[in-house]
Amino acid sequence: MITRSIYIGNPAYLKLKDEQMYIMEPSSNEMKGKVPVEDLGLLMLDHFQITISHQLIQKMMGKNVVVISCDSQHLPHGIMLPLYGHTEHSDRVKDQMEASEPLKKQLWKQTIECKIENQKEVLVKLGNYYEPMLEYQKNVKSGDITNMEGIAAQHYWKYLISLDFLRQRFGDSPNQFFNFGYAVLRSIVARAIVETGLLPVLGIFHKNKYNPYCLADDLMEPYRPFVDLLVMDWLTKNPNTEELTKDFKAHILQIATKDVVIDGKTRPLMVAVKTTASSLYKCYTGEKRMISYPEFK
Repeated sequence: MITRSIYIGNPAYLKLKDEQMYIMEPSSNEMKGKVPVEDLGLLMLDHFQITISHQLIQKMMGKNVVVISCDSQHLPHGIMLPLYGHTEHSDRVKDQMEASEPLKKQLWKQTIECKIENQKEVLVKLGNYYEPMLEYQKNVKSGDITNMEGIAAQHYWKYLISLDFLRQRFGDSPNQFFNFGYAVLRSIVARAIVETGLLPVLGIFHKNKYNPYCLADDLMEPYRPFVDLLVMDWLTKNPNTEELTKDFKAHILQIATKDVVIDGKTRPLMVAVKTTASSLYKCYTGEKRMISYPEFK
């Protein structure tokens, strides 16, 4: 089912009534809108005067809704997910924990190959210099031991933005636009992982004792270029802005419903992410040898 992504950037009181999320104006108690909880996939809260009832939180956790909380800089700061989202949770975690290192290295190779392929497609769509990406993709080894991901990234960002651009978390503009988009994408991927019955903390490549979403950081890699293209579309139409406006955030939240091709079928990205997570579990059990990753239409 295609779910909705809702952004709330004004004072509001959110409560549950008749299986729906009611959006109320706090001072007048006037209803501003309502959304069935079962239709929600992502809820972004971006104002310090938003109050949400615990009853609504519990209902959303039961429906695997990911709730994103933004900080004073209007950047995603935290996400809320259910502890588990699948009836076979313990069995699936056991299979995840028993996955061998050679298997994980092969899965990471597939992940980087697909990421570079999708980065190449972004450059092609924008009419930029892409040819070296073909060689980088061809040379990815098991576990990406030669760091083709990093080498490809150097070329990609130079010809996506400019020759002197540095892609950094706290870097100069337009880094902030990509950071915001990736934070939203990470939340969508984490939701799919939990819904599949896997632990987000156990990655196939990323390993960091301070990172509770290592697996989300793994699986989102081939999806990043879809965010990049959405950001580039915004920057082309708004070349002089550096602010994360409400219009920009609404633009980025479209990522959940953007069409991608996965397993030969066109699907909304949020549905495709669930396919990716499910295919990973089948790789853990030996039912599949390849993770299902997205392609551009």
